[in-house]
Amino acid sequence: MIKISPSVLASDFSRLGDEAVRAEKAGADLLHLDVMDGRFVPNITFGAPVIKCLRERVSLPFDVHLMIADPMKYIPAFAEAGADIITFHFESDSPVGETIEQIRALGKAASLSVKPATPVEQIFPYLDRLSMVLVMTVEPGFGGQTLIPHTVEKVRILREECVRRGLEPDIEVDGGIAPETITACAKAGANVFVAGQAIFSSATPEQVIASFRKLAEEAI
Repeated sequence: MIKISPSVLASDFSRLGDEAVRAEKAGADLLHLDVMDGRFVPNITFGAPVIKCLRERVSLPFDVHLMIADPMKYIPAFAEAGADIITFHFESDSPVGETIEQIRALGKAASLSVKPATPVEQIFPYLDRLSMVLVMTVEPGFGGQTLIPHTVEKVRILREECVRRGLEPDIEVDGGIAPETITACAKAGANVFVAGQAIFSSATPEQVIASFRKLAEEAI
C-alpha cells in the first residue's frame, strides 16, 4: 500500500497546526515529524510538547522520526504525546534491540532508520520485530536536499531480504523525494514516501499528493 507522509520540517512553523490540518485535508496518509536534538544531527527542531499539541488538531497517524542521540531516554514521552510510529536510528547511542522492545511495549509501531553510509544489512537481525524501516536517501538533518542515488539500491536489497523471509514491513524513504525520484524508489520496493517542500510549498498540495501516489502505484 502506497503511503504519502508529508514532512512538517518544510512547513511554516508559525502556523504549524494549520499546516498539519492542510496536509490531512490534502489526502496525506501519515504526518512525518522530524525531531532533531542538535547532537545526532546539526539541527534542532521540536520535541514531545509540540507533537502533543498537534495531536489535538489532526487524526492522521503520526510518523515520528527521532534524529536524536539517545532515543531510548525520550521514547515514553513521544509515545504519550501521540506518536503512532516511532523511528530511531541504528547509528544512535541507544541499544537497538532494547529500544525496539521499548517502543513495542508502549503499544507503538517500531521503526528503524539507517543513514546513507550505513549498510542496510546491519538491520537485518531486527527485521522481524519492525513495522517499518526508514532508508534515509539524504544525510539527515536538513530538508531540501537531493536524493543520493546509491541509496535506492539499499531499498532494493532490503525489500528482497523481506520477501525472502516472508516479512512485510513498510519501507520508507526520506530525502529528495520528487516526481523524478519517486518512481525509482517505488520500483526498488519502497511504499512510504516522505516529502516536504513539494507538498507544503504548493498552493494545491492535494494535487501533489495525488500525483506522487499515482507515480508510485504505476511503478510497482
